Amino acid sequence: MTSLRAHVFNWIIRWQVRPKIARAGGDVAAIRRVMNQASFPDLPGLDFRAGEVGGVPGEWVARPDLAPDAPRLLYLHGGGFIACSPRTHRPLTGGFAARGLRVFCPDYRLAPEHPFPAALDDAVACWSAFAAAGPAGVAGDSAGGNLALALMLRARRDGLPLPDAAVLFSPSTDMLGRGDSMRTNARRDAMFEPDKLQHLVDLYLAGHDPEDPLASPVNGDPAGLPPLLFHVGAREVLRDDSVRFAEKARRAGVDATVKVWPVVPHVWQLAHGFLPEGRRSLSEAAAFLKAHAGVPEAVR
Repeated sequence: MTSLRAHVFNWIIRWQVRPKIARAGGDVAAIRRVMNQASFPDLPGLDFRAGEVGGVPGEWVARPDLAPDAPRLLYLHGGGFIACSPRTHRPLTGGFAARGLRVFCPDYRLAPEHPFPAALDDAVACWSAFAAAGPAGVAGDSAGGNLALALMLRARRDGLPLPDAAVLFSPSTDMLGRGDSMRTNARRDAMFEPDKLQHLVDLYLAGHDPEDPLASPVNGDPAGLPPLLFHVGAREVLRDDSVRFAEKARRAGVDATVKVWPVVPHVWQLAHGFLPEGRRSLSEAAAFLKAHAGVPEAVR
C-alpha cells in the first residue's frame, strides 16, 4: 500500500522542484543550483572518507564495524550528467553502507565542461581498478544508472570483469526518448518535462550520436550481463527506459527484474529518511546485491 508520505513528497517535488527546473531553462548554473540544493542529513554511524580509485577522486562510505570481506559496491550518482556529486548522494551511498556494503562513489567529470564520453571514461577507469581488488556490484540512479549500464557494456567489450550484479534506480537508457512514458507521463511526472531532459542530453552528448549504445544502453546487446534490478516510479517519464531495457535483457537470457512503484517521484530513494518506500527500495536493492555478491558466473 502506498504511504501518505509518498503522496506528500510527490506533491512537494511537483510544486517546489519541477517549477525551478522549468524556470532554469538552458542556464547550466541555475540547473545545478536546483539539483545540488537537496540536503538530507548524513546517516549516523557511518564513515565518509575522501579517496581515489583508478585515478578518479570520490568518497568511500562504510560502517566502522564492517567486516573486511563485506560486499563492495561502486555507486554512480545521478544529476543529469551536469550536476551533483558524492556529497549530494550520501543518502543513497549511506543507505547502502548502513545495510552492510562498502561503497565507493566516484566524483566523475560533468558536462558541459566535459561532455561524452568523459563521465563514462571515469566510470570505467574507476571500475577497472575497483574490480581488480575483487568481486563487486555496481549501482546508479538516473544519469548514474545510464553510466552503470554503459560501463557494463564497455567492460564486456574491453574484456574487463563484470560486476556480480547491478541495481538501477530510474536510469536513463534511451537518449532519443522513445519510450511511451515520455508522452503518457509528460504531465504526471512530478519532476521532469521531456523537453528539459532533452536539453540535458544535448549538453552531455555535445553532438555525439545518441544511437551509440554507450550513450543509449537500450541500443546495446545485453547478452552476458549480470543480474539486474530496476526500480522506477510508475509516473516517471523515464519509466519505460527501465521497462524496455529489462524486457530486452530478459529476451537475451539475462536475469533482469523491474519493479514499478506507484506515486513516488524520480529517485525517491534519496528521501528514505522520510519515505517508507525509499527505505524498502534500498533494503530490497541491498539484499539483491548481497545475494549475488561473489557468485561465480558459471553458477548464475
